[in-house]
Amino acid sequence: MEHLRDLLRLPPEEAKLLPRGWQILGAVILVSIPDALKHHANAIGDALLAMYPRCSTVLWNRGVAGRFREPICEVIAGMSGTETTHKENGCYFRLDASRIMFSQGNLAERMRLSEMCDGEVVLDMFAGIGYFSIQIAVHSHPKKVIAIELNQAAYHYLRENIRINRVEEVVLPVHGDCAIKSPENVADRVIMGYLDVTHEQLVSGLCAARSGGIIHYHEGTPEALRYQRPIRRIKDAAHECGRSVDIIGQRTVKKYAPGVVHVVVDVKIYDE
Repeated sequence: MEHLRDLLRLPPEEAKLLPRGWQILGAVILVSIPDALKHHANAIGDALLAMYPRCSTVLWNRGVAGRFREPICEVIAGMSGTETTHKENGCYFRLDASRIMFSQGNLAERMRLSEMCDGEVVLDMFAGIGYFSIQIAVHSHPKKVIAIELNQAAYHYLRENIRINRVEEVVLPVHGDCAIKSPENVADRVIMGYLDVTHEQLVSGLCAARSGGIIHYHEGTPEALRYQRPIRRIKDAAHECGRSVDIIGQRTVKKYAPGVVHVVVDVKIYDE
């Protein structure tokens, strides 16, 4: 495969600014381009399509914004639209890459959970398009997966992905706020896979788990407080709802932002 710099042949001072990596979701390529190269954006998009003939659209990824962390992007090459089907771990995910963020950095965590839910009732809070729910339903044998999502666009694709992966009998999609829609005292396992405001829903997650159940709590936390802050928040929430907790695992998933890491804390829940 030719390199991007070979296809574009820019002056050395611009060539060194070319992106060295990009994300491919189905037939859509997402690439971050520095402002210094914005006048080459279309040429970069065309070069990426030449490198990946199976792809049909290139999006200039400018970050995310808003409550639902929606992508800020624009089409710089291709005319086939931004809706695509991405395959991960043997599962299919339909999405609009211009409206829905798909984090590939969480793949190991999604694969890990997809193998440990046999016979369980699983509550997937902040389910998105089904990143965790679909893989658990396909690769484990859960009794039921309750997938709650507030964002209307993500909920639309959650329902679509349940259908195309043929897990309608296992995954129950619920549209709404986890604080209102989460059941109580029913889940063997609770997934709290959102980062920005997850701690505000900890009481709902703790109340949803049955005694002996497990919560997988995700948080974006300062590196200096890598596990201290999420564990403190978990214990404070447990005290608030009259439950006790046992910390049974903790992992760093990836670097999230300068000085901030994405961590997961695994917690076993008990009635006091």
